[in-house]
Amino acid sequence: MALKAGIVGLPNVGKSTLFNCLSNAKAQAANFPFCTIDAQMGQVSVPDARLTRLAELVHPGRIVPAVCDIVDIAGLVKGASKGEGLGNQFLANIRECDAIIHVLRCFDNGNIVHVDGSVNPVRDKEIVDTELQLKDLETVENRIKRVEKVAKVGGDKPAKVEYELLLRYKDALERGQSARTVAFLNEDEEACAKQLFLLTSKPVLYVCNVDDASAATGNHYVEEVRQAIAPEGAQLLVISAGSEADIAELESYEEKQLFLEDLGLEESGCNRLIKAIYSLLNLETFITAGEMEVKAWTYRKGWKAPQCAGVIHTDFEKGFIRAEVIKYEDYIRYGSEAAVREAGKMSVEGKDYVVQDGDIMHFRFNV
Repeated sequence: MALKAGIVGLPNVGKSTLFNCLSNAKAQAANFPFCTIDAQMGQVSVPDARLTRLAELVHPGRIVPAVCDIVDIAGLVKGASKGEGLGNQFLANIRECDAIIHVLRCFDNGNIVHVDGSVNPVRDKEIVDTELQLKDLETVENRIKRVEKVAKVGGDKPAKVEYELLLRYKDALERGQSARTVAFLNEDEEACAKQLFLLTSKPVLYVCNVDDASAATGNHYVEEVRQAIAPEGAQLLVISAGSEADIAELESYEEKQLFLEDLGLEESGCNRLIKAIYSLLNLETFITAGEMEVKAWTYRKGWKAPQCAGVIHTDFEKGFIRAEVIKYEDYIRYGSEAAVREAGKMSVEGKDYVVQDGDIMHFRFNV
């Protein structure tokens, strides 16, 4: 399944530097506003050590990790909802994303210009939030005008559902709250919300971009952000984009690990970021393993076996018969599929089986 996350924030907060580290693309990164003008796309492999371990046992032709598309979006400024700066383009690009990576500058450096003249990540967050909320309010008010009459005087149930949801969105947005804070009353509202594509309904991960010395511990700016987002229940990640750029330039695994150790880190910020996006979107992976390839497949937590079969091919879901499932730990313990079968550790599951993260699966189907 396709997955796209957009990196957003004010100009000069480290968005493009982080994007370059994640994607190995080379988005322009420089010390002036609107350095990034066009949205730039990169594809990132989802880190999963299980694939490498399985490949050591299976000896496949190739290893295929799950991937995530990352979009580096032009910096936003006050008035973007009205078209200031590169606002309209910025907002259109966000609309296409599944999740938002909101980068906040949490470091002091007099050589790097801040668009508002001083470092204040909570203020920066509020600027971005406000612009997105204003654009959503415009969308909601326009939609209300379209459906209000039908909802009030007609017998159109979907229109009534949409109208009542829109009124609650309008109330929240006018109070400076994002659309994601509005709870759905039923499945009809949830389905309706998906068709509105509101910017502030998307899940958000806040990334505090810090200096090297704060990469492991954070700093007072990070604590200010943590307190500001506490009511949202949002995730926060601390990353030094500058350090990540240095790590990305190193060729060997050993050199990278030594660099991380010097920073007091066990894992790179880029790896932690991709894992956090998966968690944010409630995503997991199942695995197929054979002589041709060991491959990770992305699915939503809670999906049943036929839905996961459909991730590989729609025919697999339509003609689903059963799934043969091996737990990752059992595969590693016994060393091969044949040995797992012989030990009686392969299970045969039907349509109601809820797939678990790391399951190694074979699907049987008939079309």
